[in-house]
Amino acid sequence: MCLAVPGKIISIENNNAQVDFSGVKRAVSLDLVPGAGKNDFVLVHAGFAIQVLDPAEAEETLKLFREIYGREHGDAGSGPLSHKKP
Repeated sequence: MCLAVPGKIISIENNNAQVDFSGVKRAVSLDLVPGAGKNDFVLVHAGFAIQVLDPAEAEETLKLFREIYGREHGDAGSGPLSHKKP
């Protein structure tokens, strides 16, 4: 099974981006989505952005991830998918 996670591009240098995944920042290649820009949400798999997402769709997906994480860990308001500070 493969999992792709939405994140928000916070900066771009050459064809690489710093992407924010609910507070966790990672380097991501933009080779597959050359039209992606700063503040866009992208779907990321294995270090590559594979699709630019509609912001509302990205937020809904992140909300679902937070709910799932909360059920598994007993608190949807904390953890790596939360927008809240622990």
